[in-house]
Amino acid sequence: METTLDTLAEPGLVDGFGRRITYLRLSVTDRCDLRCRYCMAEHTQFLPKHDILTVEELTFLADMFITRGVRRIRLTGGEPLVRRGVGELVRSLGTRLGYGLDELTLTTNGTQLASFAERLSAAGVRRLNVSLDTLRSDRFLRITRRGNLRKVLDGIAAARSVGISVKINMVALKGINEDEIGNMLAWCAAEGHDLTLIETMPLGEIEEDRTSHYLPLDVVKRRLEARYALRPSLYRTGGPARYYDVPELGVRLGMITPLSANFCEGCNRIRLTATGTVYGCLGHDQKVELRKLIRTGGAQAVNEAIDQLLAGKPKGHDFRITAAAPALARHMNVTGG
Repeated sequence: METTLDTLAEPGLVDGFGRRITYLRLSVTDRCDLRCRYCMAEHTQFLPKHDILTVEELTFLADMFITRGVRRIRLTGGEPLVRRGVGELVRSLGTRLGYGLDELTLTTNGTQLASFAERLSAAGVRRLNVSLDTLRSDRFLRITRRGNLRKVLDGIAAARSVGISVKINMVALKGINEDEIGNMLAWCAAEGHDLTLIETMPLGEIEEDRTSHYLPLDVVKRRLEARYALRPSLYRTGGPARYYDVPELGVRLGMITPLSANFCEGCNRIRLTATGTVYGCLGHDQKVELRKLIRTGGAQAVNEAIDQLLAGKPKGHDFRITAAAPALARHMNVTGG
């Protein structure tokens, strides 16, 4: 790729509502080794490999966004650790830490984490999120359709052993794992992890009716407050979670509420998919396509497309969860988790 960073001296990333974009969620693959029921269909068709950006192209685009003001990058998928070459990408992006990039993080399902933990730590990853919806092996298999809970727990332990802080992400599911939320919070406290609860997101067609498993987190909060004092925290990670300190357990609890309480006012993020599509908002199809531009148009064309995206970035999403159809046709593994 002939374009160099010398050609990328463009203004910062500010959208039409004056919000400064400093956080890039960078999906490296749509593939995943699990098939979580609330996330994707059981027989998902993944994208052909020739549609996926190369590691070099992903690095090039990351550098463009860093140059224009992105300070945090989170690698996502699908499952990012199943992507061939992801170790090389993490090493490369890690060299940007302290040179425009303040933090490199990762969201993973944990199945491959045991074999990657040392490499992630060596590259400068200091914290990551692990998606874990239950501590029961039978329930884990039911939710993921094929997962092995032991592998995930071993991966979490491996990350902690090399000094990586782990936050657990748990999708709250009515009638599936709602009885386990208190136990998960206590387990996280005992293991030294923070916990973030997430409402199910109405993205993509799945075999089940999401409305039957939708659990508003204000309901969960009231239940937990019967046992614990949840004190609002000023702690922020750059993501959409709002946090509470739980003094009885010495743990921090986050809540992400895309349905019951819109969190868009302070949005500071955009999403780049593994195919080079950039979405201004998780809940809209407003986007620009960069793959062809970086292969034929160079940095100027890419920057112009990014400016176009920012000008049209929506003020917020308007998610609704219904039995009739998802809010958007694309699945979360395509957009980037």
